[in-house]
Amino acid sequence: MNQPEQVIQELNQPDQEHLAAIDLGSNSFHLVVTRVVSGSLQIVHRVKRRVQLAQGLDANNMLSEEAIERGLDALRSMQESLQGFAPEHVRIVATFTLRKARNAYAFIHAAKQILPYPVEVISGVEEARLIYSGVAHTHFDDGRRLIIDIGGGSTEFVIGDGFKPKICRSLQMGCVSYTQRFFPNGKITKKNMAAAVIATRQTLELIEDKYIRLKWHECIGTSGTIKSILQLLLSRHKTDFMTIKLSDLKALRKETVNIGNIADLPINDVSPDRADVFPAGLAILLGIFKSLNIKEMVFSSSALREGVIYEMHGDLFQSETRERTAQTLANRYDIDPAQAARVWDTVDTLYKKAPASWLSKKQKVKSLLAWSCLLHEVGIAINSQGFQRHSQYIIQNTEMPGFNVEEQLLLGTLTRFCRKKIKPDLFATLEQFSDQEVQRMIILLRLGVLLNIKRQSDILPEYAVDFTDEEIAIAFADGWLAEKPIFTADLIQEAKYLEVLNIKLTVN
Repeated sequence: MNQPEQVIQELNQPDQEHLAAIDLGSNSFHLVVTRVVSGSLQIVHRVKRRVQLAQGLDANNMLSEEAIERGLDALRSMQESLQGFAPEHVRIVATFTLRKARNAYAFIHAAKQILPYPVEVISGVEEARLIYSGVAHTHFDDGRRLIIDIGGGSTEFVIGDGFKPKICRSLQMGCVSYTQRFFPNGKITKKNMAAAVIATRQTLELIEDKYIRLKWHECIGTSGTIKSILQLLLSRHKTDFMTIKLSDLKALRKETVNIGNIADLPINDVSPDRADVFPAGLAILLGIFKSLNIKEMVFSSSALREGVIYEMHGDLFQSETRERTAQTLANRYDIDPAQAARVWDTVDTLYKKAPASWLSKKQKVKSLLAWSCLLHEVGIAINSQGFQRHSQYIIQNTEMPGFNVEEQLLLGTLTRFCRKKIKPDLFATLEQFSDQEVQRMIILLRLGVLLNIKRQSDILPEYAVDFTDEEIAIAFADGWLAEKPIFTADLIQEAKYLEVLNIKLTVN
């Protein structure tokens, strides 16, 4: 053995863990593979595929077959990079276009045949939060900053201090959608450029006052759109620093309008896959600078996918975010914490007694059951009559950082059917959770609510519970039910409700 080989073989091999994140964006799909070495993350592999998924959305928000196939082809190109990865080491998140597409699950189902990992459709606010996390962990600064990410279908705005975002917003404007709207034939005129800038500023009216009042000492831009603008400025010596100023954008706008056609833009010299969306991206950024009074912007190469990776590495971040979200919601709607604790105590007992064959013991299932126990009564703040319907509406229409879209839908479904008649045709269609998991989570929550209907601690005696695939048997102490006629009637009624789920409830 020669010396180099011997040295290599004798090197200490640190414990390493590889994590991967895929960002299914409206313009491009990105894969990032990292390794965890001594507690820090190192990016070891990147794959980017231009898909322009947003281009495939029609007026009815249906995604075209061509766009779906472009997306699937991009995922096929990433297959080899993910061979051997355990499910818990891969996270796939989808953004604006798959949030909007009415047939998103057609794509998601097909994607799962290529990459055997769940696809999470995340809300705009959650996307913004994860973008902030990615930038905060790679762009170290304790001060307040504004982070802006211009995507293909939406643009995210976050103000935060250190690692903590203070306000997150996602607005429906992006370089692909604005290209279709203002530059559909490739022509660039003073009129359509001005129209795109004005549309941007109109959209920003929703947030500009609040953002300006919060102030920041640094503005950071992410995404390919902002990168391509900076690259063009650097290549043409329009700036000496890694910053973008309003005067730079105005000069680029004048030059772009004078060129007059997307096909002739000089952007091909620095970013050939960005030329067709460049005018729209430039107009959006110009409108943002004007509306938010931005003096200059620096660029960060980190964004959503890096944020996803950092949360996978330190699961604590997402746990803390979910906890803050749930506590805020519970406090806002003045839920009864003692009742929530009673319901969870019962549900947890039933969950532990249920065999794994009856309900998965995945941590995600248990966590969502716990959150549903905490939040199932938020609707009482609107009206105690039919509160479960109000609870569903609140949960599914509230910004909930830390939860993806499917998790919000599941929480809404659980709370909607925590009492009264069960209507399976109204259950949310989910990709990450099977119909059986959803049904059985509903059953456990219903029993937790029913067994604590008196809202009193220590009222229930010791009881035994047995599960089979089609039956739940609950046995109370001898003679106890005989003294509880109303409670007995409630249990008999619940047995009838559960029949629609093909579950037999027996009580004695």
